[in-house]
Amino acid sequence: MRIVLLGAPGSGKGTQAALLAERYKTPQIATGELLREAVASGSTLGRQAKLAIDAGQLVGDDIVLGMVQERITRPDARNGFILDGFPRNLAQAEVLDQLLGGLGRPLDLALLLAVDVDALLQRLVGRRTCLSCGQVYNVYYFPPRIDGRCDACGGRLRHRADDNEETIGNRLRVYETQTLPVIDYYKEQGKLRTVQGVGEISDIFRAVRKVVDDVKTRARSESRAEVIRRAIARQQVAAEEATSKPEAAAPRRMTPGKTGLRKTTPKKPASNKATGKKVTIKKATPGKAMPTNATSRKAAPAKTPTRTSNPRKPAPKKVVSRKVVLKKSAEKKTVTARKTATK
Repeated sequence: MRIVLLGAPGSGKGTQAALLAERYKTPQIATGELLREAVASGSTLGRQAKLAIDAGQLVGDDIVLGMVQERITRPDARNGFILDGFPRNLAQAEVLDQLLGGLGRPLDLALLLAVDVDALLQRLVGRRTCLSCGQVYNVYYFPPRIDGRCDACGGRLRHRADDNEETIGNRLRVYETQTLPVIDYYKEQGKLRTVQGVGEISDIFRAVRKVVDDVKTRARSESRAEVIRRAIARQQVAAEEATSKPEAAAPRRMTPGKTGLRKTTPKKPASNKATGKKVTIKKATPGKAMPTNATSRKAAPAKTPTRTSNPRKPAPKKVVSRKVVLKKSAEKKTVTARKTATK
């Protein structure tokens, strides 16, 4: 998850960012820490930041953005990060979107910790920070067991010089003029979620964790839906390409196969003209079958003639009735008598 934590000074961004980093194994990136590391390392960006700090000026956006870019490209931030204290103005938010878009890792969530102004003043005035381990306490909400000493390491707690009402009032006015437009910017993108930052730290973190889990679930669902949409689009393109190709003259029929129905084209019988050979027809002989074209069909098996028990037996004579014989004899005698009488 790539998260930006938004909120006024004293809203608890640092505390919630540390809890999120531990819960989701994601690095917490605070611009203040980046500036201190860069100055201590003596890098090019660190030297530029030190010159601005020594001159009493604000560190430029280009320097801060360069530090953020170097940090989010480290291997431990490949699967996500939590930005604490950045972006602080609209220009930084727009450049951050361009940077993440170029890396192919857009922002997933902008989480706003909303706190009342009176509560903010009480938090900042009562804030105490351990000089050794950086643990933060508050004399009103989360006091140490021993006044002035850290419960975790026993280090000395300090009260920041700028944690006074006048300075805090100035910081809140800067927040209203510069950071509130950032909230509207992420709201228009549909990435803004708001959690009330008042109450026990554990209760606030429970609400924060619920928002993060909901966004992660929705992102996975949208990712699966996008994969399905791309697969359907590829199938449609393939179907359109298949229909645009000219079909063969012979009709295709569906025949069952091992993996389903497949298209087959019936084979045409071999043509005599195509081979260019002259075909001779032989007379059939008794006991042999007429040969066919060897290139297209196999010769049919010859049929054996059936034999009778006595093949040379003469045909039976016709039986003439006795009446017919007598009639023919009488007619013959009559004809003879007539010839004799005429002589």
